[in-house]
Amino acid sequence: MTTDTFTQLFIKAGLSTVHAEMVGVLSAFLFLILLALFANYAAKAFIHGVIHPLIHKTSIEWDDLLIETRVFVRFSHIVPAAVIHFFGPSLFEKFPDVVANLGIVVNTYLIVIVLFIIDGVLNFLRRVWENGPVGKRYPAKSFTQAAKLVINLIGIIFILSAVLGKSPLVFFSSLGAVTAILLLIFKDAILGLVAGFQLSVNHMIMVGDWIEMPGRGADGDVIDVSLTTVKVQNWDKTITTIPTYALISDSFKNWRGMSESGGRRIKRSLNIDMRTIQFADEQLLERFKRIRLLRPYLEQKLEDIQKHNSEVENDLAELINGRRLTNIGTFRAYCVAYLRNHPKIHQSGMTLLVRQLAPTEKGIPIEIYCFTNDTAWVNFEDIQGDLFDHLLSILPEFGLSTYQSPSGADLEKAGSALQLN
Repeated sequence: MTTDTFTQLFIKAGLSTVHAEMVGVLSAFLFLILLALFANYAAKAFIHGVIHPLIHKTSIEWDDLLIETRVFVRFSHIVPAAVIHFFGPSLFEKFPDVVANLGIVVNTYLIVIVLFIIDGVLNFLRRVWENGPVGKRYPAKSFTQAAKLVINLIGIIFILSAVLGKSPLVFFSSLGAVTAILLLIFKDAILGLVAGFQLSVNHMIMVGDWIEMPGRGADGDVIDVSLTTVKVQNWDKTITTIPTYALISDSFKNWRGMSESGGRRIKRSLNIDMRTIQFADEQLLERFKRIRLLRPYLEQKLEDIQKHNSEVENDLAELINGRRLTNIGTFRAYCVAYLRNHPKIHQSGMTLLVRQLAPTEKGIPIEIYCFTNDTAWVNFEDIQGDLFDHLLSILPEFGLSTYQSPSGADLEKAGSALQLN
């Protein structure tokens, strides 16, 4: 079938030769387009009706990703180009210019479709990689984006070559002249590519990590790592977008180590009022002996003290003579015993200590340093709150109290007392 076939039909219908030729050419174009669309529809119907069901029936899982990324559907777009390529020259054999232009259109279309297919294949490979055992540790999104960028740039050169009718080598040889411009245009992409390699190779960041970057207003979970940006969903559900290269040039905190270790640190101090610190007299000792967690400590400590005091010739009637227990030292021993018996505190492999820091104008800090065995934020805060609720409430049992700056009510009471006097 040629354009003459359509022309003769319209001449028989009563049109003049000139008009019949014009309408015949347009009809030939319309016929070719409809034929290409029908071929595309038939190819897609074959893929959806035959290939996809076969893939679903297989026992392997990775081939299902071919359907999700629409790889085979993208291949179906080659069929219309093939139809135009084979039927176009015979249909317009008397119009060599039209055939030449159709060739340019088909070649350009095929290049675009090939780029489209490569994009789908890269998406498929990325999904396969991410579903694998090392996919989370080595995210592939930035690498596939970099590959797409390079492939699309090459594709643009081939498109220009097809449209202008020049060899691709001409455009490749002139790339050196526009390298500086390309560097400026794709500065973020190039920096992001280099940063993406560093982040992946050094395991610095992965999707799901909790990171803190105050300079960028980020404090939350990483939800996406791409070629140029990293998206962080903050705890208030806002999303902060950070340039990938900023994670290399600036500092940030990654809490992944805490999550992987299974422990989350508690580091908080109780400020003890120095006026309440004293030696433990007999009355305090009797109170201490009724505390179950302190019994092993007291037995050992009192035995050591008695042995030491029996070896020195001092008047032990005075508490200052010889060795004595103090209420703050016994309180520290109780804190250690309490932590050692707490079911939510790591008992091995992680530091657990209670230490006395240097005195300040706000009292003597007793620092609790330990790790919970639950890293979930809400659970951690509950454990920490319960722990310090208990320690604060038990201070009076040791004759201690916390330091607290005078409030307005305290100053008001002091002023009233002075007026009464």
